[in-house]
Amino acid sequence: MKDPQEDIDFQKDILHINQIPAVAKILEVICSTTGMGFATVARVTKDRWIACAVEDRINFGLGVGGELNVQTTLCHQVMSFHEAIAIDHVAEDPKYFDHHTPKTYGLQSYISIPIILTNGNFFGTLCAIDPNPALVNNEKTINMFKLFAELIAFHLETLHNLSDTQEKLVEEQNNAEIREQFIAILGHDLRNPVGAISTASQLLNRILTEERNIKLVKIIQDSTIRVRGLIDNMLDFASGRLGGGIGLDYDNSDTIFNTLQQVISELQTSNPTREIQTDLDLKNEVKGDYKRIAQLFSNLLGNAISHGDKNAPIILKAKSDNDIFEVCVINKGTKIPLETQEQLFKPFSRGKVNQMEKGLGLGLYIAQEIAIAHKGKIKVNSSDDETCFTFTFPLS
Repeated sequence: MKDPQEDIDFQKDILHINQIPAVAKILEVICSTTGMGFATVARVTKDRWIACAVEDRINFGLGVGGELNVQTTLCHQVMSFHEAIAIDHVAEDPKYFDHHTPKTYGLQSYISIPIILTNGNFFGTLCAIDPNPALVNNEKTINMFKLFAELIAFHLETLHNLSDTQEKLVEEQNNAEIREQFIAILGHDLRNPVGAISTASQLLNRILTEERNIKLVKIIQDSTIRVRGLIDNMLDFASGRLGGGIGLDYDNSDTIFNTLQQVISELQTSNPTREIQTDLDLKNEVKGDYKRIAQLFSNLLGNAISHGDKNAPIILKAKSDNDIFEVCVINKGTKIPLETQEQLFKPFSRGKVNQMEKGLGLGLYIAQEIAIAHKGKIKVNSSDDETCFTFTFPLS
């Protein structure tokens, strides 16, 4: 089985320790308070001892990143038992007077406190040494070290969590870009076969005479229109996400009145049983991308047809006066819950009620992107009586 310590990034641990502003001050306070000349935060594993931060007043000669043989240190014992070691005067200590560590490094005073993360993992030690005796084996000093060790552990975990979150965020951003690129490629590649199906259905419609077959061709044509709409939404979504927004073309070949009327006519033809009432009061010139406005309008009207009361008329209003262009699409039907309204304009969000269960959930998102591109907005008001989607943008 692989040893988990093989995956330890020691350089990352050193970096994190030195990103904690309090560490330098902690080591300074330790030396000043105890009179000891060397203090450090050490990263300790069963195989390695590495200094992450250092306060050296005795020229011990070990800097940040410096390494000792862990078997020659008392920190190895601290790691094994998760217990503090504090020695005032090695020569007079019955347990450590003949220990190899003080002999190896010429120490007379020593204190080491384990740094334990809240998940129980051992990180390393907060320790101090000096060639002269010092009063460290007492409750006051040990509690001070423990408090400092807990503070370091807290900051370490905060930095670890932040680092993990940032790594996951980058990974998710990369995954999102791949998904959006896939959507763009898929939408582009689907256009040709869908176009072939549409052309074939038109040819069949011209030569077939049997009523049953004509109805089947009509189903194919309606489905093709639906699929084309989905493909357009997919491509617009990918273009908007990868290209930084939906682009506009102000080179219009028709009037805004005729553009809206054409959308109404097309959807009325596809839904002959639905009553659509219109009130188009377009007095002032509208500067915008009419094809995009038509796409937005079609999304809103199609949404009303799909989800509104089948027995009640859909009311369409449009006006261009007082420097504002405004389109309202009103339908009777079940109130959209507030929690669903908050999700309506998010991509791939269909809400939590039946009225939002069809399609990819891109139509309203793209409609909002078109509104934003025109420096406008879309809002929804829904009550027990009716639901109204309103698109507005300034004319100047």
